[in-house]
Formats: sequence, C-alpha cells, structure tokens
Amino acid sequence: MIQRLQHVRDDERGISIIFVSLGFMAFLSATTLAIDVGMLMTARTQAQNAADAGALAGATALAFNSFTDQSASGRAVPSAINAAKANLVIGQAPSVTFADVTFPKDPVTGEFDAVRVLVHRTQARGNPVATLIAQMFGVQTVDINATATAGAVPANAEICVLPLTIPDKWIEKQSPADSFDMYDDDNKGNLLSNPDVYVPPGQTGATGYNPDTDKGLQLVLKTNNGTKVAPSMYNPWDLPGSVGGNDYRNNIASCNPNLVKMGDNMVPENGNMVGPTHQGTDDLIAQDPNAYWDTFCDCVKGSAFPVSPRIRVVPLYDPVVYAQGRQSGKSGPQLQVVNYVGFFIESNGSGEVIGRMTPILGKISGNGPPSIGGFARVLMLVQ
Repeated sequence: MIQRLQHVRDDERGISIIFVSLGFMAFLSATTLAIDVGMLMTARTQAQNAADAGALAGATALAFNSFTDQSASGRAVPSAINAAKANLVIGQAPSVTFADVTFPKDPVTGEFDAVRVLVHRTQARGNPVATLIAQMFGVQTVDINATATAGAVPANAEICVLPLTIPDKWIEKQSPADSFDMYDDDNKGNLLSNPDVYVPPGQTGATGYNPDTDKGLQLVLKTNNGTKVAPSMYNPWDLPGSVGGNDYRNNIASCNPNLVKMGDNMVPENGNMVGPTHQGTDDLIAQDPNAYWDTFCDCVKGSAFPVSPRIRVVPLYDPVVYAQGRQSGKSGPQLQVVNYVGFFIESNGSGEVIGRMTPILGKISGNGPPSIGGFARVLMLVQ
C-alpha cells in the first residue's frame, strides 16, 4: 500500500496538461491584446480623425459663411456634424448631435472663432465598439470618445496680393462725404473739431470692413489721384521685387508669392497705371471666364477651379496714417497695411475694377501674432 501511494505521488503523467492549459490562457491573453487592443487603438484613431474633420468643417463654415450664426440651422453646426459622421469608426458612423458642437471663446483673439466637436461610439449613445476575443472574458463592448477644436483665426499675412490698395472703412463726420478728413486745409492744417473717425481692426468699436456684414458688397475701385483718401479709390503700389507697369500688370494677372504682412508700408507706384490695370484685369478674367457672383448664396459659381483665380486679396491701408503723413509734409501717400479683403473681380472698365467682397484665407507670419479683427482667416486645429 505504501509503495502504491509513493508511485502515485511520483507519477508525472498528465502534468503536461496543466502546462498546456496555462500556456493556452497566456496565448489567449496575448491574442486579446493583439486583436482587441489593436482594434480599439484603430477605433480611437478613427474617432479622432472624425472629430478633427468635423471641427475643421465647422471652422471653415465660420470663416466663409457666418461667424455669428451658431444655431442648429446655420452652416457651421451641420457642416461639423456631417463631416464628422462621414468618417467611420470601425465601419460605423459615430454619434454626433447638435449639443456636441460648441463654440468656445478663443483666449488669444477674444473672439468666438473656434469650433469644438465631440464624437462618440459609446453604450450611452447605443453604438459602442464590440470586442472580439475579450468577450470570452466578459468584456462585450468598449466606449470610444474623441474631441477636437479648430479655429478660424485672423491672419496677419497674405500672398497673391493685388498691387492696388484701398482705404479701410471709416465713419463719416464731415460733409461732403467724399473723403477721409482729419485736418483742415486739405489735410495739411489743424485737427478738425469733428474729424472723420477710423478705428483699426481689433480695437473696440472698429469701423473697418467686416467679413459678416460686408460679404457680397459690390465695390467699384476707381483710380486715385494720390492727393486724398476716398472710398473705393485705389492707389497702385509696387509689390516686393516689382517696379513699373509690366510688373504691375503681371501682379494683377498672376499670383505674386511674396508675403505681405500687417503693418507693412506699401511703396506707391507713381506712374499712370490705368492701362496696366485694365490689361492685367482682362488677363485675369480670361483665366476663368465663366465664373460669376451668385447673389443668392453670396458666393462664386461657374468656376473651373476649386477656388477661382479671380478671387484676389486687396490690402487695406490705414486712412489715419495716410492723413498724418500728408499733414506732416511727407512726400507721396503713406500706405500702411491695416487689413485685407477678399475681392472677386466681376468686370473691368476704363481704369475701374468692379467686384465683390468675399471671405479669404490667409497666413500667419512667424514674426508676429494673429491680427485680431482681421478679415482674412487661417484654418487650423488648435486642440
């Protein structure tokens, strides 16, 4: 009996089953990590892509449609939701509701120029991500969430700038209302008791052109005699590296890649630019002849391009700097960039350029912060 018990004690048959069972559990656990964790990481990445796409779509709608319309029936909210849902998460659209799209205040610009989007594949929304191997361990589903914030922040630099500039908008206090008046005696004497008022963008009570209220505004740009600031009267100027009529004409007909920044001083072109303005504008219109301005949507239709080349950047100059320069006796007009407007060129007359104001994208120069209150915008993910 004792020998039999000793035999049973020393018998190692069947021990391999124990090791195989333990190994199988380890292998199953590793498989869970390899399959389910990998799938969930993919789901998380796809959810983030959906949130990013939604936030950027919402910011684009802010810039090109309306900064003030944050309602469910506006353009920004539906654009954000549709773009987010178009990006599937493990083969299924994420849940995004109107409440998941918000408009946080930008701490840098002080404007509501950002869009935050939340996307969900969760149990609470009825669309969690199902696991595969982990179900054997009682984990049936996993919740996936993602958030992104994109901004349509003010730009402080531009390229493809037209070589003509007009004054930014001011509040008229003088009569007749045909020029910007700060000083008596044709802007060379004493400060007027009730001068015209100009407040630059980014300051309280800014008077300049506004991307919401002035979208679609038609302007007739007329050549300026260089002696006064008048609405829509343009001053020709030389872009960096350019001089003379041929360069001026080419800079209208094609994109000059030089960066023009807020605060830059534009060098006036003193020659008669009526002819080159007409020729360059004709050349530009010929590049996209079927494009036209649709007053129903306040946008360009019929273009052969994603963005019509006839949409160009017009730099705005500070009328106060201009007036102060004339009052101090400086030679030539003082043209300092204070803002930009997008301008779709509709038609061309004798020395006149007719077009519509439209939102535009710009750039941020590494040498300075965004220009708060600027017309041009930069679309970027900020979170």
